[in-house]
Amino acid sequence: MTINNSFFSHRRSVTAKKMVAKPINSSDLEKILAAGIRVPDHGALNPWKLIVMQGDILREIDEEIILKEFKKDNPNPSQAEIEIESSRLQRGGAVIAVIYKPIDHPKIPKWEMQLSSAAVCMNLLNCAQSMGYAAQWLTEWYAYNNKMLERLGGDINKDLISGFIYIGMKIDEPTERKRPNPSDVITYL
Repeated sequence: MTINNSFFSHRRSVTAKKMVAKPINSSDLEKILAAGIRVPDHGALNPWKLIVMQGDILREIDEEIILKEFKKDNPNPSQAEIEIESSRLQRGGAVIAVIYKPIDHPKIPKWEMQLSSAAVCMNLLNCAQSMGYAAQWLTEWYAYNNKMLERLGGDINKDLISGFIYIGMKIDEPTERKRPNPSDVITYL
């Protein structure tokens, strides 16, 4: 069997800071979303939800959640900090929030559900990148903010934000970063 693993052996995220936030083709976005949810999921529980944000909602959440929550914890922000925090989500043409939503189950551990939610993030990222889009999986501080979780429809008593998948256009090709030496992280028994 011959497998072309060129994409995976050279895959590299483009940071959200280095994206152009142009609208994402709706047909492409549907393909990315469909690929995103094709993950290992013990018991077919779907212990995750995807929230797609585009257009004006990105600005609204930046201003109404991210900037306001940042100011609560940082009462005297600099102008540079205000500019960053008021435009975080707007770095992407589309941002997909993946919410981990655990389900009580007598046999399936929550850890497996968390792994499934992370797999959704990775599938979304890989699919977007394989289609030529700039994409990055981010958490950043607002992934741990209750107001953000509530705004996205999560339950602050049990749900978590697994990540935000930013999708945009590349300004230029990303530079390679340091990767682990395979012999340092792989063992054969």
